[in-house]
Amino acid sequence: MNERITGPLSIEDVRKLEDKTDRDRLRAEGDYEGEAEFEVDWARAELVIPEAKRMISLRLDPDVLAFFKAQGKGYQTRINAVLRAYMEAHKTR
Repeated sequence: MNERITGPLSIEDVRKLEDKTDRDRLRAEGDYEGEAEFEVDWARAELVIPEAKRMISLRLDPDVLAFFKAQGKGYQTRINAVLRAYMEAHKTR
């Protein structure tokens, strides 16, 4: 199955995919100790669904907006992260 993947795959399609994992190299690296390496108590795990973000209109200085936009896709998320860091730093005071 060498064609380009363009959509969801069935389980049959997935089984046809070629495994390109270099298992000999991974074994030689020796840092993976198997399933026991990850101690996860799935009985206590909980699904956390983040609260939906709210759409607002926000006025920013042109150079501030240009700075974040110049960093590429996800600039609004980065602006939110900066505001969150500021908020968290000031909540502890």
